[in-house]
Amino acid sequence: MNRQNQGQSREGASINTPATASVPTVIRVAVPVPLARQFDYGLPAELPTPAVGGRVRVPFAGRNLVGICMQLDPADAHDKLKPVTEVIDTEPALTDELFELAGWMADYYLHPIGEVLATMLPAQIRRGAVLRIAREESWVATGHTGDLKRAPRQASLLEVIRSGTGATTRSLYDLGYTRSIITALAGKGLIRKGSAPDDDAPMTPHAALETGPTPTGDQANALQALQALGGGFQPALLEGITGSGKTEIYLRLIERVLADSRQALVLVPEIALTPQTLARFEARFGTDGAVGTLHSNLTDAERAQTWLKCRAGQIRVIIGTRSAVLAPFRNLGLIVVDEEHDGSFKQQDGLRYSARDVAVKRAQGLGIGLLLGSATPSLETLHNANRGRYAHVSLQQRAGGARPPDFYLLDIRGHTLHHGLSNDLVRAVRSHLERDSQVLVFLNRRGYAPSYLCAACGWQSQCASCDTRMTLHQRPKVLVCHHCGRREPVIDACGNCGAAAMMAVGVGTQRTEEGLAELFPGVPLIRVDSDTTRTQRQLESQLADIHQSERAILLGTQMLAKGHHFPRVTLVAVINADGGFLSADFRAPERTAQLITQVAGRAGRAQAPGEVWIQTYQPDNQLLRSLIEQGYPGFAQQELAVRESAGLPPYRPMALIRSESADATSALQFLQSLPPALPGDLEVLGPAPAPIARVADRHRYQLMVLADNRSVLHAGLARLRPPARANLRWSLDIDPYDTF
Repeated sequence: MNRQNQGQSREGASINTPATASVPTVIRVAVPVPLARQFDYGLPAELPTPAVGGRVRVPFAGRNLVGICMQLDPADAHDKLKPVTEVIDTEPALTDELFELAGWMADYYLHPIGEVLATMLPAQIRRGAVLRIAREESWVATGHTGDLKRAPRQASLLEVIRSGTGATTRSLYDLGYTRSIITALAGKGLIRKGSAPDDDAPMTPHAALETGPTPTGDQANALQALQALGGGFQPALLEGITGSGKTEIYLRLIERVLADSRQALVLVPEIALTPQTLARFEARFGTDGAVGTLHSNLTDAERAQTWLKCRAGQIRVIIGTRSAVLAPFRNLGLIVVDEEHDGSFKQQDGLRYSARDVAVKRAQGLGIGLLLGSATPSLETLHNANRGRYAHVSLQQRAGGARPPDFYLLDIRGHTLHHGLSNDLVRAVRSHLERDSQVLVFLNRRGYAPSYLCAACGWQSQCASCDTRMTLHQRPKVLVCHHCGRREPVIDACGNCGAAAMMAVGVGTQRTEEGLAELFPGVPLIRVDSDTTRTQRQLESQLADIHQSERAILLGTQMLAKGHHFPRVTLVAVINADGGFLSADFRAPERTAQLITQVAGRAGRAQAPGEVWIQTYQPDNQLLRSLIEQGYPGFAQQELAVRESAGLPPYRPMALIRSESADATSALQFLQSLPPALPGDLEVLGPAPAPIARVADRHRYQLMVLADNRSVLHAGLARLRPPARANLRWSLDIDPYDTF
């Protein structure tokens, strides 16, 4: 995006009374508001000239907002422009590369440039904080000598500082030294505060601290293939079965980048995966600040400081979740997207971007390598690999000699289940526990039961604010709507007929936990779902319990399915595999197959063989059968053929327009007004109610738009200029992840 040519409108932010001071310069500003315009302001003579790409504070609709200077025009000033309140930056806040990327995102996702630019900035910087790295206090030895025989802790501290490790105050605290010991040593002239690193110092090569394990033959072949791609923009898919050692491939490629004085970005889908990934990267590259993290669990101050240090080149490797793809780098050399198929990479509100797709565009713009890793690649990525757009490298062997698990389908039609568990599955669980192994029971539904109904008349407990049933929870005993959060007390008598015949129908993780505790008393039972695991600290504690236990039952939702290494798990039990294969959402079978494959990959990762038992009411389901018999690659190719014949992504681009309002008629009529404004070369489906048509007392509708190519889709959607309507929200989602 050319900073000098981003004016979308010459309409200024005017005032009713003329300004008394002369305004020699007009500044075009991108303001973080949902309007596809930029606004002109006057620069008072007493303020410094802002940098194009720098932040300014401007009055807007009765507020003072921080926007980005897009253009300076000293020849076009007039006295009816509102004046800039404050010039925050006389140097650009965003690099040229990120500025260009913001322009592409605004065009591709048809989103206001002001909101795109604001999304790129950490909250503190978005609010106007100074772009300054907080210098961490550090200590160096002066070279002087002194008698410390009667002060052994001071002598020990001096040795630590002289050795060149633990020289920051924080690291010395971690080693057990107190402020009084540090100041006492400084008072004797034996240590002094160290100098701060120079932000403008050239980046130097960074060597790994250890060489890591010897690559397997499969890994060595993959590394050779990836390194043979050479420099420049070379997107590659690394399709590796679970446990095949994809992370070791990432580490070795990053070693080469750091040795070349460049930086690397590693995207992971979940915060839960960040600590274990960070630990492995720090073991390879050190704990001296070369590796940093960016995710939503950081404080605003921590996030801003990591952002600034990365921009300055002080952090060499960033590991982060979705928004880390927008971090500034001084010299980025490689982007890795781990678990590239994961839906967490798609932002579901505001600027609805895909971090994976933005990573592809960013790597292309910088002319650097891009590696997409997954055991279950998305159909979009496989389609690009099939067409030759991406290199395709495979890892088909598990590291350490472990072999893939064996699969078994359990036909539960007509079976009596005990809290969701069939007798055959119970016997399998008991068999593995008797070998002092761990068992992972997977059920992607939290709560006790998804329905609470009257056995006499069939009445069901419905949410008063949503078109959905209330879920019964037992601890505490309450009815909860998982969509709006509404909570109601559990009733013993029917709200319709008054009969005391209320019953829980279906199973959630709480109910299955109850059944497992009854069946296997004395066996440690660890449940991991969003009810038991609300913080990162709780998750880390539960994972520690899992690794410290010998035989145990792990019960959980998809929080347990992604990326974790449980070497003692030899059996994975999938309680219900049917729902996703029967959904109206055309993406649901893909997501279900990925989830089953990922959770199955937790079994047999060490020397003991693994088994995966899947309960189903549809053992002859063609999609499930293809997954079990041909593995994920066979399933994916079959599903791609279905998508092609149906004219669906990735063969045709798609967008979804959603509307919601407290008034159902308004939401529906808004979408009905759009098709006449769209060109005839677009396929428009709907409008139709969303699958859950009412959430939190707001009615929801959607309109699906497809085209034969992306340029036609974007050109048609760019023509939409619906007027703002009171009490109605609407959004445009390019490449939607959830279509129903």
